Amino acid sequence: MLTRRLGSEGPEVGAIGLGCMGMSWGYAESQRDDQLSVKVLEQALDLGVTLLDTSDVYGDGHNEALVGRVLARRRDEAVVATKVGLVVDDLTTRAMHRDGSPEHIRRAAEASLRRLNTDVIDLYYLHRVDPDVPLEDSWGQMAELVREGKVRHLGLSEVSLEEAERAHGVHPVAAIQSELSLWTRDPLVSEADVVGWCAEHGAAFLPYAPLGRGFLTGTFERPDFEDGDFRATNPRFSDSAFTANLRIVDAVRSVAARHGATPAQVALAWTLAQGEHLIPIPGTRTPRYLAENAEAATLALTAADLEELDAVPMPVGSRY
Repeated sequence: MLTRRLGSEGPEVGAIGLGCMGMSWGYAESQRDDQLSVKVLEQALDLGVTLLDTSDVYGDGHNEALVGRVLARRRDEAVVATKVGLVVDDLTTRAMHRDGSPEHIRRAAEASLRRLNTDVIDLYYLHRVDPDVPLEDSWGQMAELVREGKVRHLGLSEVSLEEAERAHGVHPVAAIQSELSLWTRDPLVSEADVVGWCAEHGAAFLPYAPLGRGFLTGTFERPDFEDGDFRATNPRFSDSAFTANLRIVDAVRSVAARHGATPAQVALAWTLAQGEHLIPIPGTRTPRYLAENAEAATLALTAADLEELDAVPMPVGSRY
């Protein structure tokens, strides 16, 4: 596996990471299989997919505990990222609220360390900025955890440029995570160029949902999701939008055919081509797809490929 650095001061990790959320909630939860998920996590480390991305809110702690089962045996091989700042109100509906208070952050960090079976978190994100708590207070508490040796590096998730600047003024931002794919290109636009900000400030940018929540894999014939699946109510998967958005998949398939690759590999290679500091974190619960995703790190798209993909129209429908 090719590697990339997690920020200018961070460790080297596999160029493709693993988003673990779907192992616990969000997508087809009736198919959740903890035993298989543990095997996939083990396989990821075997393949050099060393960055494991989780959060305390995924399954209300379930996902961290799942990752912790593997870390208990193979901690030195993994770089673990988790998050704080969202609190589950109802596990069934996934209702939640934001809490960026210093008191909550400290309690949550201790709980995450226990679930993850580790004494230090490699990358600790503020999952969402709490509008009721000054960002400097939340970030300051997280910086204190770094000083105490409980956390190595700090990151932000879904933030504006102004928020990134404010946090960076208190303690270095090692990484920013946001949705980015051919399906969602917001972080690349000039007025909100978070990807560019990261390059200028020595931070990594970690695209989540780089496969368009599965849409860019080209495996969906029609939108058909079980109740509770996030995509069942996502505007981009509505019947009319889904049909219109298939032209995006057609373009990805065209490039994939030229390279003897899969659409998923082309979609991941496109994110990698947006900068050497990008580390996409596609999620999967399937050994076959994990191996396929890992191989995307070796797919070199040509300038013509990238021009063709960049010309793909934006999808119909909002992302939430």
